[in-house]
Amino acid sequence: MLLVITILITVSLLVLVVAPLLAPESAAGATLPVDVTPQVDLKRRRLVLYENLQDLEFEYKAGKLSPEDYDGLRVDYTAEAAQLMAASQELEITSTEEAFIEREVAARRARHKAETVPDYTCPKCGFENPLPVKFCGECGAAILPRERKA
Repeated sequence: MLLVITILITVSLLVLVVAPLLAPESAAGATLPVDVTPQVDLKRRRLVLYENLQDLEFEYKAGKLSPEDYDGLRVDYTAEAAQLMAASQELEITSTEEAFIEREVAARRARHKAETVPDYTCPKCGFENPLPVKFCGECGAAILPRERKA
């Protein structure tokens, strides 16, 4: 009996260890991190490009690259860097426009909040009724709504 339990535990542990190794790769790497935005992606690509330029410079000075290869790669990296900078500037302009829209929305919300709202405070007992009511929830007196500033 002890031998059967030991074999079952061993087989189950073996399945738990081997199952992730046999899973298809598409399921394992299909999700992207949550914080990937176009701005973050451009920044990451620019940093990788700058590292590549530094590595290129180092390898040229170390004598691993011919001058022709160095010049060709440097021109390619520089052109790609210019494209990334232009894309970043476009996103900044878009984000500036979005910021303007957000400011306008906030201003309209503030104006809307400052508009008058009915006050349902009981004139008899002073209780502030939270909902529009005809009679006080505390003493039962009739309430006529008055306008107040929010």
